[in-house]
Amino acid sequence: MHFKIVRTIAELHGILENKIATRLEQVHRLKYKYGSVKIEEIKVEQIVKGMKGMATQLTESLSLDPDFGVRFRGLSIEECQEKLPKKRTQPYIESMIWLLLTGDIPTPTQTDLLKKELALRCFLPKYTEDMLKKMIEHFHPMNQLSMGVLSLGYHSNFDKLYNSHMKKSEYWKPMLDDSLDLIAKIPRIASIIYRNSYRNGVTHDSNPSADYAENFGKMLGWDDEDFYEFLRLYINSHCDHEAGNVIAHTSHVVGSALCNVFKSYSAGLNGLAGPIHRLSSQECLRWLINLWKKVGDYPTDEAIVEYAKNCLDSGKNIPGYGHEILRIPDPRFIAQLKFANEMLPDDPLCNLVGQCFKIIPDVLKEFGKVKYPYPNAEAHSEVLMYSYGLRIYDYYTVLFGVARAIGCCINLVWDRALMFPLERPDGITIDSMMKICSEK
Repeated sequence: MHFKIVRTIAELHGILENKIATRLEQVHRLKYKYGSVKIEEIKVEQIVKGMKGMATQLTESLSLDPDFGVRFRGLSIEECQEKLPKKRTQPYIESMIWLLLTGDIPTPTQTDLLKKELALRCFLPKYTEDMLKKMIEHFHPMNQLSMGVLSLGYHSNFDKLYNSHMKKSEYWKPMLDDSLDLIAKIPRIASIIYRNSYRNGVTHDSNPSADYAENFGKMLGWDDEDFYEFLRLYINSHCDHEAGNVIAHTSHVVGSALCNVFKSYSAGLNGLAGPIHRLSSQECLRWLINLWKKVGDYPTDEAIVEYAKNCLDSGKNIPGYGHEILRIPDPRFIAQLKFANEMLPDDPLCNLVGQCFKIIPDVLKEFGKVKYPYPNAEAHSEVLMYSYGLRIYDYYTVLFGVARAIGCCINLVWDRALMFPLERPDGITIDSMMKICSEK
């Protein structure tokens, strides 16, 4: 059983109630005053290409601008680093959670309150710890993470109050309570998975006076302030993204059936575990390490160009470069590159990332391979993990799952606050679509 700091919950409720009332009024206006306004036309290619480019899911916490990158409640990564409370150069994860949830930059006092709240909630039920520690050693870590999250639903406050016939307008309150539980507990689940599957099985205890990143790092087994600072950067950078990706959309759809946050996010994690999601970042690291083995610690630009061109000539892609939406280098990549230059200036692999950044976009332009040939966040994230000694490839997606829990949970709170309905798009057969197209 966890403890709650009543002041934290009361303050969040007070802030959110006013903001929810304003947003509900806007949603009501959109529905009844502008309901017949056409946002865009749907093309056949959008349907057969996985609904890409169709703006159909409302989201509250984050936007993705093609010319500026991710915006966390309107703030760029640099602005978040400048304005949010921090220990060193990277904002506390708790301050990012507060920002995404409320839209407000928290005070140091509010950040400390949330820090203590999450630290007190981080302990797992005994049955969850026992289940994780009894997992088969080689059971995939993403399966373990999904099952661990799902098991937390046994004590869901949302389920309990829903079954007591609470008002629909109040659903967001127990959803917030459950979400804070999940966000607080998922690092502990992830740490047990790492220590049990890849180390000696002993998981370090958390410290109630430490922040989210330091506790996570210590539970993983690191005693390194620089590594904790990296975790702040990594989790803040990856905590949310546009709402249509597999993990966010799946969590949203399952949540629209009024499932609790544990069921919803466990489903999202199962989507994240698919190879398209899961292997993309691993492929970036593998490609870079193979390049490193080929060209060494101090390669010439010409050697990298030759390797990249040989890769493209053989019909392969260069992972980590190109983005469906962004027309610029991903600001998350730039933030990680800056971090590596400051914290790991002599690391040959990190330096190779920086050198590739100056070279590969021009090579891709020459080959005409991608429209926007700039690095995305995956081009650097796992390199930093590798450089800090975390070198279990199958575990990298677990860390991403810890980070993305923040955005998915916060969006589920707002889904219930704005009383969004069950998501249920209509289907159409291929024959029906062919008939419509032939009659045009």
